[in-house]
Amino acid sequence: MPRPVARVLALLELLQSGGIRTVTELADRLDVDERTVRRYVGHLVDLDVPVESVRGRYGGYRLAPGYRMPPLMLSDDEALAVLLGLVAGRRAGLATDTASETAAAKIRRVLPERLSRRLDAVLGSLAFTDRPGEAVAPESTVLLAIADAVNHHRPISIRYTAADGRRSERTLHPHGVVAHSGRWYVTAADLTAGEDRTFRLDRITGVRTLPGSFEPPAGLDPAERVLTGLATAPYRHEVTLRIQGTAEQIHTRLPAGIAIVEELPSPSSADPQTVRWSRVGLRVERLDWLPAVLASLDRPFIVERPDELRGLVEALAERLTNSARRSPPHE
Repeated sequence: MPRPVARVLALLELLQSGGIRTVTELADRLDVDERTVRRYVGHLVDLDVPVESVRGRYGGYRLAPGYRMPPLMLSDDEALAVLLGLVAGRRAGLATDTASETAAAKIRRVLPERLSRRLDAVLGSLAFTDRPGEAVAPESTVLLAIADAVNHHRPISIRYTAADGRRSERTLHPHGVVAHSGRWYVTAADLTAGEDRTFRLDRITGVRTLPGSFEPPAGLDPAERVLTGLATAPYRHEVTLRIQGTAEQIHTRLPAGIAIVEELPSPSSADPQTVRWSRVGLRVERLDWLPAVLASLDRPFIVERPDELRGLVEALAERLTNSARRSPPHE
């Protein structure tokens, strides 16, 4: 690569690192005089790279927002971080497969062979302990429109498809966007239904910003609302337990998106560190997985309801007892 071209690209990389760079600093970094720096800046401007001149005592050059993305210069560490982020985002359902794959392909296509081999070694040896997410990432136009409405407190109209296939058009005051377990949600006041609701973004097919604005509720925590909504969604079984332990201890096995934990006051004569109990509520479609989870907590618990769960706990205890008493077969 001719040396002036290499220096122009080096200038672009310096500007992409952020902030205002003085002419003197750039001249020192590029090993040229200040007049040459100005000429290199002119080359970038001719290529439609939005370089902005800042006047004043601390003035210099910086990149300004443009109508298109300029050529992107990445170091080895930055290229690895971007590719790993694309892989992780695709597995977690935070980006569409198509967008992640095309973005990764564009980066890999321009990598030097030396760096490409190193990245292939990392990605080829990488293993995940969790299963890939099954959720479909939302359309970028939907996500961007809703996020903008949240930030500017604008009402929106959405087209929504419910889990049972029913379609509707709703007017919302969106409060927050939440990513949880590979899915994206928006918490909002649903003006159509007259109540606060949570909607999955991948089920929204269209967003239209409406005139006006609204004042969001004070002290609202969108993430907590999503977790509470998931934990209280209607399922086949309603379970109530009392477990000896704090909310933090119980949530190690029963996450907030599954169980609602209410710490109960300790008797005045008792040591709160040893006899703290909590009431735990769950709504689940099946009960067969709960006994093993409760056993893994290794804490005293009481089943308040349903009676069916008591029978399953007793059956697990009997199977464990029989296994503990079983002798190894004779060889």
